[in-house]
Amino acid sequence: MTDTITRPVEKKEQKAKGLPPYNVVLLDDDDHSYEYVILMLKRIFGHPVEKGYKMAQEVDATGRVIVATTNLEQAELKRDQIQAFGPDPLIPRCKGSMSATVEPAQG
Repeated sequence: MTDTITRPVEKKEQKAKGLPPYNVVLLDDDDHSYEYVILMLKRIFGHPVEKGYKMAQEVDATGRVIVATTNLEQAELKRDQIQAFGPDPLIPRCKGSMSATVEPAQG
């Protein structure tokens, strides 16, 4: 008998036809670890660890990273979920969630 390994399915970015696209932008700070960012992106967006790590590197290096592109209603929901995720338990001085914003996507 063979064992089956199931891999988590990455959620595709949700785009509604006919609605203008919006980006969910994660903003950098010094109070959250890479581990926190990776876990948050996995739980909220379904991003695999590798993609979450690359996004954590980008937000750390540039101060911001687009984590999803979707319709306005979904983008606002995802922004709110980021901002309600809670503090990073790995960093004692951390008092709350990361910040995010919603902006119109190009194109």
